[in-house]
Amino acid sequence: MADEHKQPAHKSVEQIVADEDLSLDEQRALVVRLQEERLRLIEDQNALKKQRKKLEAARAKKDKEPKSSLGTSRGIETMFRTSYRQHVDLSGLADNKANIMISINGIIISIIIASISPKIDTNPWLLIPTTALLLGCVISLVFAILSARPRVSSEHVTLEDVRNDRKNILFFGNFVNMKLDEYIQGMIELLENTNRLYHNMMRDIFGLGNVLQRKFYLLRISYNVFMVGLVLGVLLFIGVYVMIAVGYIEVGV
Repeated sequence: MADEHKQPAHKSVEQIVADEDLSLDEQRALVVRLQEERLRLIEDQNALKKQRKKLEAARAKKDKEPKSSLGTSRGIETMFRTSYRQHVDLSGLADNKANIMISINGIIISIIIASISPKIDTNPWLLIPTTALLLGCVISLVFAILSARPRVSSEHVTLEDVRNDRKNILFFGNFVNMKLDEYIQGMIELLENTNRLYHNMMRDIFGLGNVLQRKFYLLRISYNVFMVGLVLGVLLFIGVYVMIAVGYIEVGV
């Protein structure tokens, strides 16, 4: 019973070949081929071990890197893209509103100067309502132009400022004074560091927000002044017409 459960001894390649019914030359050729196959398998195994070690080293290096707490990269990119689009759309909306105020006030001022001003000599009662309406339109026009006027802050930025994360290289007013080589090197280093890239994009959005805040602040003043001037001018014209109708004011010929 012990002989039945005895494990067979491992045979070498030469012994296995010798047990086959082959000629001597065929046995030698088969031995050579089997040895070559074994060497190839050993090389493949070594290559797999090296590849496994590289993957483990890369994984260990990635685990040691500080993980970002900002969320997934796709979500961050979507947030920045949406924020940039909203700021650009709002900037275009502010410019359109400013153009509307410039056009309307320009038309009213032209009509007042061309039609009413020549009649003030013979009709001095036109002076007060015309002046109120004209001043309102002029002040509103000035604030609308200030809102639409380009406002670019240019600062002297160096490559060290960019490396120390003190300046935003994404805004053209900052990098326009840099040399081309410094700008390219700064952008390469910025793209290699995700946290610095996000910080620069945040600064850029913050700068856009400040510009928008100033635009809409000036636009609000322009619209308010236009509304007050227009209402006041119309009321003064109505008051003058009423006084003419009751005979308090004589109309010149």
